[in-house]
Amino acid sequence: MIRFNRAITPFSVLSFDLDDTLYNNHPIIKAAVQAQFDYLNTLPNWQAQGKDYWQQCREQAAIDDPVLVDNVTQWRKSTLRVALAKLGYQGAELEQHANNAYQAFADARSQITVGNDVLELLAQLSKHYRLIAITNGNVEIERFNLNGVFELVLQAGIHGKAKPHATMFEQACSHLNVKPQHILHIGDSLDTDVHGAHNAGCQSLWLNNQAANYAYKGLADVEIKDIQALKYFLK
Repeated sequence: MIRFNRAITPFSVLSFDLDDTLYNNHPIIKAAVQAQFDYLNTLPNWQAQGKDYWQQCREQAAIDDPVLVDNVTQWRKSTLRVALAKLGYQGAELEQHANNAYQAFADARSQITVGNDVLELLAQLSKHYRLIAITNGNVEIERFNLNGVFELVLQAGIHGKAKPHATMFEQACSHLNVKPQHILHIGDSLDTDVHGAHNAGCQSLWLNNQAANYAYKGLADVEIKDIQALKYFLK
């Protein structure tokens, strides 16, 4: 299924969100979080803090440094330091446990294998369009089989504010020397991907395959149910 909510203009760049657009990220994140807590649960008194302790420390980290909300990697690392400090860790010992816990998360976070059907689709699209990725996530793309697929990869926090802010789209336009309307951004979220593309003046394609409630009420330019529907643009 492919539905056009409005006429689109010619574009030369396909911009992809990563998590839950090109692969199912839900089990990956679940495993990564579990790996982090498997490490933390070996520390004295961690489990005694209860199930809300992590969220409380996460909120505290964001209060202490509001810019963290645009960088999920630094937010997680800062939360680990806040949580460990509250337990009495300090100095080198605090840093060691924070680094080990984050590394456990990051290693599991990168256990991704993108399906051959998606890789083949991207290979076909790359013959007609420039391919880039714009993500709010912290996946290390060089550690799995999307490495080398994209001309440019932009990540929130490192390269600008998180979507739906326009900054990463603006960076893409500058780097590629194209106008915003020449980029078609593809993603699974109305709130971040579609809204972000519209904020930047780019065209949007919504992969509508998530059972989620969204705050953004704008219409994507194009809507699909399956990523393979992008074959339409190979005509």
